[in-house]
Amino acid sequence: MVSRIEDSIEVNVPVHTAYDQWTQFESFPEFMEGVKSVTQLDDRHIHWVAKIGGKTEEWDAEITHQEPDQRIAWSSTTGARNAGAVKFRSLGADRTEVSLEMMVEPQSTTEKVGTALGFDDRQVKEDLKKFKQFIESRGHETGAWRGKVNPVDHPR
Repeated sequence: MVSRIEDSIEVNVPVHTAYDQWTQFESFPEFMEGVKSVTQLDDRHIHWVAKIGGKTEEWDAEITHQEPDQRIAWSSTTGARNAGAVKFRSLGADRTEVSLEMMVEPQSTTEKVGTALGFDDRQVKEDLKKFKQFIESRGHETGAWRGKVNPVDHPR
């Protein structure tokens, strides 16, 4: 059973600020519930540690597409299957729509029940609200990576 989660939020910062902050993966625990740590191993590879369904899970992901100020896409390479993309759309000089789309495959019975009850959807909505508060309260990004990653095909 694969679950698809989609949501978006408008943030009151320029598109480059929202995008640049999202490239700072190691700051994710500051606004993503349950994420304990994110370590960027190189330009394309990220290691995640999160508490999911009451237990600690670890997995690796690969950035499959990255276009500055537009899109970042990823796919897991180990652990539970997940993939997705976050898109950035300028709505004016100081406004950006951040849209997140994810596909996750719940593993345990607890995760499957949580998904069926809509917990994943609510969590993404809350995390996007926290991202909005995080970036708007700062007014600027904590760092930036403006590199480009071309799309690649993955068997997963």
